[in-house]
Amino acid sequence: MEQPLKEERSSYRSSFQNEVEQASGETLHLQLCSGSCHAEHILQTLNSYRQSGILTDVVLLVDGQEFPCHRATLSANSAYFRAMFGGSLREGSQEVVPIQKTSAPTMSLLLDYMYGSSVVIREENVEGILEASDLLQVPRLRDACVTFLEGQLHPYNCVGIMRFADSFSIASLSEKSKKVMLEGFAEVSCHEEFLELSQKELTEYLSDEQLVVPREEVVFQAVMRWVRHREATRKAALKGLLRHVRLPLLHPAYFLEKVEVDELIQGCPECFPLLHEARKYYLLGHEVSSLRARPRRFMELAETIVVIGGCDKKGVLKLPFTDMYQPKSRQWTALASVPGYAKSEFAACTFKNDIYISGGHIGSSDVWLFSSQLNIWIRVASLHKGRWRHKMATLHGKLYAVGGFDGFQRLPTVECYDSFCNNWTFTTPMLEGVSSAAVVACMNKLYVIGGALDDYANTDKVQCFDPKENKWTFVASAPFSQRCINGVSLDNTVYVTGGLLSKIFSYSPTEDVWMEVATLPGLLESSGVTACGGKIYILGGRDENGEGTDKAFTFDPMTEKLKEEPPLQRCTSYHGCVTILHNSGR
Repeated sequence: MEQPLKEERSSYRSSFQNEVEQASGETLHLQLCSGSCHAEHILQTLNSYRQSGILTDVVLLVDGQEFPCHRATLSANSAYFRAMFGGSLREGSQEVVPIQKTSAPTMSLLLDYMYGSSVVIREENVEGILEASDLLQVPRLRDACVTFLEGQLHPYNCVGIMRFADSFSIASLSEKSKKVMLEGFAEVSCHEEFLELSQKELTEYLSDEQLVVPREEVVFQAVMRWVRHREATRKAALKGLLRHVRLPLLHPAYFLEKVEVDELIQGCPECFPLLHEARKYYLLGHEVSSLRARPRRFMELAETIVVIGGCDKKGVLKLPFTDMYQPKSRQWTALASVPGYAKSEFAACTFKNDIYISGGHIGSSDVWLFSSQLNIWIRVASLHKGRWRHKMATLHGKLYAVGGFDGFQRLPTVECYDSFCNNWTFTTPMLEGVSSAAVVACMNKLYVIGGALDDYANTDKVQCFDPKENKWTFVASAPFSQRCINGVSLDNTVYVTGGLLSKIFSYSPTEDVWMEVATLPGLLESSGVTACGGKIYILGGRDENGEGTDKAFTFDPMTEKLKEEPPLQRCTSYHGCVTILHNSGR
């Protein structure tokens, strides 16, 4: 016994801090501070007392098993026991205190921890320890359990862990579980836990902008798997869930072979409008104004911007470039060059995810199609009338070439292109001939906004074409009278900028009302304007000095905020600017 006693004395001696001072007399001072070794020794002693029942003053009763303990030790570790024994609660004076909602083995582990022993957290005991440490308010042990669960997160268990975290209001664990759920949705949806989600929970995930799927087919398959798991009770939820599936983005062959013929869907007439919307999208492309026609943020398929041709900084050189910009990665990709380099102030629009341009100089009737699949330009039927400074828009599955300048006058004539027949025909002319106007298709009508009446005069009039009635009418005038303006439609609202104005204006067709929605940092005209990812992009243009700019801005209608974006690759004005879908996974 001699040797251990010497080691113990040595241990105590090593923890002393000796401070010896020589004062006015011969007084010596000795300062002794207890350290971690001393605290550990005390806890070990108390633990041996607990195990032997020495000096214990309370018994915890758990599942019929008694645990003799020391009130002071319990209170030092747990806010629950501190409130019980230090307050006026009835249990505080009892010799035996029953503890509910935990098991005897779990309580044994907690007491080991409170008395200084180590606790090994495992997959089979973590939930019990977390529940008990949460109940008894032992924060360090609770946090250790949370850390352990975070390290165990996987697509096969993230749903269960998230529910467990929510039941104990563990926000950090819940958020991390949800992140695994959203980022690994394709794999998560294949596991059993996914099938136990409630309709409300599933709807929240399907509508979350952070949902990561390579293709929309994954989402459709997950929904149908969930419904069929308990078909009798869940088929009533089909319509509500399919509203959050972006059916227009399914491959057309998949839609025909898997969706339209599905017996569950065919037995739910409430789903038919969603099927009709998808068919319409396949026929008309981007004309379908719906969130369901917009790719998810993290899909392989994404909205990308294409900038076509235009003029250089001084407005002298005609640019041959066709460049694609991906907002997510902020990367530019060169595409096939514009055919016939000497083009500017031509009309550009998209139809069925291809790009059409027409005109480009006085008297030009050329029309070219850019195939987004093949990355080539293809010449199609020419216009009947040579046009310059006109615009094109897509409406009801046809292209409309509107107005322009023929070298002598501003044209009121309108031509309509049928892609099936590859020919142009004249249709009902405008009420007033204009050039360099903004032309936008919105809510099944065509709007021609402002523009030039002659070399000097502009107009603030807005002409509206209804193809059903084959008739033009005037609607509410614009709050400006400008030329060299451009517009775009987003979520049933028209947005217009340019004309050396520093403003962005919106027009509501349903209310026939104009509003000023944002202010640009400078004057711009002949900018590229397009909608992409739910935002309005304003790219390039000419400033008040007549020089082209490379500046780019976005306007978010949801937040009403304008933001400067990375610049274009070069100063550009009088260019085409459109949005197409591009598969980044190819």
